[in-house]
Amino acid sequence: MPVIYVALGGALGAVLRFAVSGVVVPTMGDAFPWGTLAVNILGSFVAGLLWASLGQTAGQERLNALFVIGMMGAFTTFSTFSVESFRLFEVSGLQPALVNVLANNVGALLAAIGGIWVGRTFLAGAT
Repeated sequence: MPVIYVALGGALGAVLRFAVSGVVVPTMGDAFPWGTLAVNILGSFVAGLLWASLGQTAGQERLNALFVIGMMGAFTTFSTFSVESFRLFEVSGLQPALVNVLANNVGALLAAIGGIWVGRTFLAGAT
């Protein structure tokens, strides 16, 4: 049953991301990824707010699945990363949190560059 809540929340989050980006990009321009930055920051704030408000009790599983995992996960997975990084800081300290931040950001950037390279090198002529 939780998968249905995640799916419903995910659909809502994806539509919200589209809507927010659709407002931000025409307003701010596309020379910088303002739409992505806006949803990442807004999503991180809302995910933290929801996580703190909903709590981690068994009775809140459906709400967490719907709003935190589904809606905010589809809105931006960056929000989950932000909350997890803060929790790591709270539990384990600054160094593990910074390692997580750097590993996610640098790793994701390198992965994106690798994917672009593979796509351009091996798949560009395949179409």
